[in-house]
Amino acid sequence: MEELAHLAAAAGAEVVDRVFQRRPRISPKSFIGTGKAEELRDLSRESGADLIIFDHNLTPVQQRNLEKTVQARIIDRTQLILDIFAQRARTNEGKLQVELAQLNYLLPRLVGKGLALSRLGAGIGTRGPGEKKLEEDRRRILDRISRLKKEIESIQKRRENQRQSRRESPVPTVSLVGYTNAGKSTLFNRLSAEKTVASPAPFATLDPVLRRVDYPDGLYFYLTDTVGFIRKLPVELVTSFRATLEEISQAQCLCHVIDIAAANMKDQVRAVETILSSIGASNAPLISVFNKIDLLPDKNVLLAKNLAADDQTVYVSAATGEGLPDLMIKIRQTLFRNQRLYRLRIPRDQAAIIDSFERFSLVLGKRANGDYAEIKLLAEPRLMTKYLPYLAEGESLW
Repeated sequence: MEELAHLAAAAGAEVVDRVFQRRPRISPKSFIGTGKAEELRDLSRESGADLIIFDHNLTPVQQRNLEKTVQARIIDRTQLILDIFAQRARTNEGKLQVELAQLNYLLPRLVGKGLALSRLGAGIGTRGPGEKKLEEDRRRILDRISRLKKEIESIQKRRENQRQSRRESPVPTVSLVGYTNAGKSTLFNRLSAEKTVASPAPFATLDPVLRRVDYPDGLYFYLTDTVGFIRKLPVELVTSFRATLEEISQAQCLCHVIDIAAANMKDQVRAVETILSSIGASNAPLISVFNKIDLLPDKNVLLAKNLAADDQTVYVSAATGEGLPDLMIKIRQTLFRNQRLYRLRIPRDQAAIIDSFERFSLVLGKRANGDYAEIKLLAEPRLMTKYLPYLAEGESLW
């Protein structure tokens, strides 16, 4: 409920009260009991609340029956999250994906509402497609959904071409994943010296951002920042943003950024692991990055909690920079553990050989030296067997 209040505030609502009910089973007609619904009506009148937000997903029938009894607007968790995504979408792709998710969610709720469609104006849970055509009937909504899918499919093809180019490139990619507000964007900015938006507001980053990160010795990789996950992420968003989420599954390493100061840290970790599994990214090499250690009253608690015993764990503060050198070492070990550094001397008249290294190795430097070209690169030993005659003595291995 604390998280729901945070989401509501992020969407622009003022939270005046919280209501709980313990029931043996959900009511198919109104989700909560009749007496509780009437209590909710009286409470909303006393507090002046004109919007009720449920932390669970409601069926169209439950939503309509509740609105009749409570006599106030009712939205559920999914509709609230969709509204926040609509506010955060900046690129054309993001807006299309959010609109598709909204229409898929709204479609079953529009049937039989008649003039109630006029409520789809500005306000929490109603931004996006409702502002464009308030009286769209089912057929026209389906037509719009079809057009959106085609536009997104076209974007997906372009994105897949970009991913294919990266797959063919020897430069590895690292993706930051984690619960919303875990500090991914702040960490992204620290590692890449970038100035992307880093906000405590949920879902501040919707579109993936990719930047190059360099080591002092010339080694480098690409780092991506992605949308934050959340408990019970709406299936409509997972479906619409699948092309974006697939960026994660293509990474050679995942950094799971965890808010170590969060009261429900373990629940957040489980939510992220569930989503990673659903998009086929659970088998990628993963580094657990426990962030915000600067907020802990006693850092020795890290040892007492024994949060993880493997060597793929690191504790950092993206805000202060503490622990980031350790993280860079972990990433380096994960990405390049099977590769070696070579220095080669290739005759300059063998240009084909020189050009071929770009396809399977990470070329760190080139320079002309008389009739030869000296090349410094990182590659797997099995790929370098036929180039052993060109090794520069004393400088071949790292």
